[in-house]
Formats: sequence, structure tokens, C-alpha cells
Amino acid sequence: MSAFWSPLVAALFSPVALATIVIFGVAGCVKGIVGLGLPTVAMGLLALVMPPAQAAALLIIPAFLTNVWQALPWRSAWRVLRRLAGMQVGVCAGTWLAAWKWGAPSGAGAAYLLGGALMAYGAWGLLARPLHLSRQTERWLGPLAGAATGAIAAITGVFVIPAVPYLQSLGLTRDELVQAMAISFMISVAALAVVLARSADISLGVAGASALLLLPAWVGMLIGQRIRHALSPTVFRRCFLGSLILLGGYMVVAQAIKG
Repeated sequence: MSAFWSPLVAALFSPVALATIVIFGVAGCVKGIVGLGLPTVAMGLLALVMPPAQAAALLIIPAFLTNVWQALPWRSAWRVLRRLAGMQVGVCAGTWLAAWKWGAPSGAGAAYLLGGALMAYGAWGLLARPLHLSRQTERWLGPLAGAATGAIAAITGVFVIPAVPYLQSLGLTRDELVQAMAISFMISVAALAVVLARSADISLGVAGASALLLLPAWVGMLIGQRIRHALSPTVFRRCFLGSLILLGGYMVVAQAIKG
């Protein structure tokens, strides 16, 4: 038991722990508003105070369970999951193959590429007409988009590109898009957890800290959801795309500060 409680108690009273709690609250709020951002915001901030692999391990429980909650109600979630099945197979395959090739998340130069991609897509979405894929295109593009998302997640710990642009091109409603992102992120987190568990980056102490961080993430997400339901579809879309630009810019800046 001491192997579990000693690191956990020490972590609770450290300056890093207090900063981590605030980070997860802010990240949860962003996720509640636009349906994504918890891993991106948290990984970007946590990388300033801890190794990326440890930050990714802390994200496992809050990211997975907040996405389970966001995926509700399950009646419609199963319908969305069936539509996204090929993509999710690609996510798992891409994550595991990339981890086998390059190891646990390192977040090195890939952070610049991912941040740049987020900013470019957000700007393009605000200025250009959105893409709409046919069902026939979904059948072959979904697995490819999932595999690319999984590979990027294995390297950076962030699983929004190209998953989010792909999901947005499916012509889903606001609530369906939020639900689809939750399902995709949930499976991405599970696939990444397998990678971290196999590389021994998830210890009992880290697992306990990850479980406790669910509370600030959940509170932040609840606040963010209340804000989202008050927004019109047009405002939501602008907030959604604008948040991608801000998240991408933050990732680039945070990585530059880290050096």
C-alpha cells in the first residue's frame, strides 16, 4: 500500500499538483464548450513541468471517462459508433504500430507539426466552405483518417488531427459531432493506455493521481457544457474552429518555450 499512497500523498501537496489541478479544470471547461481540447490543452501545459509520457499517463482516466460521459446517450451513440467503426479500427492500428516503431509519446518536433495543422485547419474552416464527404468516400477514408490519428497520438499524446476535420466533414449536427468526437477520443485513449501500460509509464501512484484529476476535469467540463448549450449553432461553429486555432498556437508556443 505504501508504494501506492506515498507518491500520491506527496503529489497532492506539491506546487506541480496544484498547477495540474488548475490545468485539468481549464482543459475540462474547453472540452465542455467545443467537445475537445482536454488532451491538447493539458498536454501542452503539463509538458512544461513533466515529461510527455508522464503527462499522457495522467490524462488516461480523466480523458477516457469524460469522453464516456460526453458520448451519452448510448442509444444514439451506438448508431454513431457503427458509422465510425472503420475509423476506430484504424485508430487502434495506427496507435499500436506507431508506438511499436517510435515508442511512447515524446512530443518532440511533432508538436510543431500538430499545432500548425490545427491552426491551418481552423483558419481554413473559418474562411472556406466546409467539406462534405459521401458515404462511399467514408468507407475507405475513415480507416485512413483513423490510422493517421492513431499514429499522431502515439507520438504526441494528442488525438485530434486528422480525426476532427474528418468528423466535421461528415455533415453531422452539433450534438452528433460532439458525440462522434467523444467516441473517437474514448477509443484513442484506450489504445494509448495499452501503449503506456506496456511501456511501464503507468505506475500505481500515477494511476491514483489520474483518477483524482477526474474531479477538476469533470467540474470544468460541466461548466463548459452549460456555456455550449447557450450558444447558437453559428456561434458554436466559430468557437469550435477558433478553439482549434488557439489550441494549435498554444501547442507551438508551449513547445518553443520548453525548447
